[in-house]
Amino acid sequence: MVQNEVVIDLTRFDVLADSDHDLSPEECADFARAAAAFIDLFSLEREGEGRFELLWRAEHSEAWLNMWWGPRDTGFHDHGGSCVGVYVLEGRARAEALIVGGGRRVVEYGAGESFSSPATAIHRMDHEPGAVTIHVYSPPLAAIGHYEVVDGELRRHAGPPDEMSPPSPSLSAALDS
Repeated sequence: MVQNEVVIDLTRFDVLADSDHDLSPEECADFARAAAAFIDLFSLEREGEGRFELLWRAEHSEAWLNMWWGPRDTGFHDHGGSCVGVYVLEGRARAEALIVGGGRRVVEYGAGESFSSPATAIHRMDHEPGAVTIHVYSPPLAAIGHYEVVDGELRRHAGPPDEMSPPSPSLSAALDS
């Protein structure tokens, strides 16, 4: 159930959900940007640590509104073969691809900026308190792979697409050393 249903008229997203093909990463970012026009930021409920709400799920794409009132680190994860486009409506979010054998590369995005990742990417997002983002995935998410270092080995744990990704503290620490 959408907690902000008074603010978000889900029928407005029908035109975006009605694609006849799987979207490219750039198209996902374009759709996220377009979906942002239908969100009334001033009327969002801003209680607790935050949450995520499904805006649409169709044959070729799905979109989520993420609202984080506290800090939120997704940990390193993949999207199970789906590409993603992200648009920042409010606040700041940082994206980091999993880089092996080089320095960490974190890119920060603010309100009005967007980015995308290919279906093969492993990345993490770090949302500052107050960040509001829209994420469009194509094809729709079937699972999310969560990454962490266990006993010195990189491990992937598959999780459902509608649960929060846990942080990856051991993997992050290994990348810093």
